[in-house]
Amino acid sequence: MLVEDRNDSVQAHKVAELIRSDIRPVMPELAQCRSTRDLELLPTFQRIRPSIERVLRTVHKGDFAAQTAAVRRQYRIVAWNIERGKELAGQIEVLRNDPVLSAADVLLLTETDVGMVRSGNVDVARTLASELQMNYAFVPCYLSLVKGSGVERDVSGENDLALHGNAILSRYPLRNVRAIHLRNGIDKMASNEKRLGSQTTLAATVAFPGAPLPVACVHLDANSTQRHRAEQMRDVLDAMPATGPVVIGGDWNTTTFNSSTAFHAIMGYFLRVLMGPGNVIRNHYLHPYRWFERELFQLLKQRGFDYERCNVSAEHTIFYHVEDIRAHKGLAEWVPGWCFPFIRWALREHNGGCPLKIDWFATRDVNVHNPQVIHHVSDGRAVPLSDHDAIVVDVSFEPPNRASTINR
Repeated sequence: MLVEDRNDSVQAHKVAELIRSDIRPVMPELAQCRSTRDLELLPTFQRIRPSIERVLRTVHKGDFAAQTAAVRRQYRIVAWNIERGKELAGQIEVLRNDPVLSAADVLLLTETDVGMVRSGNVDVARTLASELQMNYAFVPCYLSLVKGSGVERDVSGENDLALHGNAILSRYPLRNVRAIHLRNGIDKMASNEKRLGSQTTLAATVAFPGAPLPVACVHLDANSTQRHRAEQMRDVLDAMPATGPVVIGGDWNTTTFNSSTAFHAIMGYFLRVLMGPGNVIRNHYLHPYRWFERELFQLLKQRGFDYERCNVSAEHTIFYHVEDIRAHKGLAEWVPGWCFPFIRWALREHNGGCPLKIDWFATRDVNVHNPQVIHHVSDGRAVPLSDHDAIVVDVSFEPPNRASTINR
């Protein structure tokens, strides 16, 4: 097995030492701030701001590929929100042994921790790359000042490096790795989950033999407006090549809701109840491009991207259940308690559950095959491996008349 390039390893070590020596000792003081404005007026923050910016702008990379990967007719890309990597052992097992997921050539992984107590204080992306013998890159989005949200607050112990972000793993070399920093939808310091930073897309070019492919791992803000998510996607597209093959994938949080405030979310829920829960589930939660999130999907079409052929139509990628303690406790941090009996009542004819489609691929100038949603990473398990399902698509670069007949 190959090991990380020494320069990459040294850089990651320097970032870790910077967090432990300069930033972590003052995190409790920073966490007392109730807004970003308060934070920026704090002398301690001004003093360590350069260190924070260096940490949040450092992309971590490593090469654990055991050998040069083969030329294929089709390459498999998986996008999966792994919910911090809290079930890392199970995720390694399924990515190694599942007949669909184990054939992945590229993994676009959102919600990936480095040194968060909720996920065992491990470097999730690096551990996955090492265990799966893949190249990897990780970009931090946030330095967390708290343990997390919801039930994560109950975990014993303390954060080490307190980083959370997105990662790309690949059996093929990663070139031109870069971060695309997105604008926040809400003030992260004004919420219970106090964090420094913003959502950050990780982009790279996967060096498939003779067919380099630009890819982006995209996580859009949940607590934001539909327009804000569209504007975040615009920033991603502006940073990608204007022409030629591209694959974008990840958790786009196309819930159909304006969740920038509890008030907007509650009013939006009342509207959907008036529209009829069954109608909204069938025609909007599973088809957000039809109305509520249309600006985002229209933007993709305007830029030459397809999102229809590379995704499974009307297939959910996350399932909210009102009795799920993880979802309930996280939502309860910003939605009043009186809302939950009403939500339970509204979903009474749907067994208290609600499917949504919020994880997506978008492709341009590649042939796509076999889109799938892998439900069994969450369904039927005593402890789900993630609150999201993995999504899969195979891509090829053959002319269309040949692409329809070739095998992987």
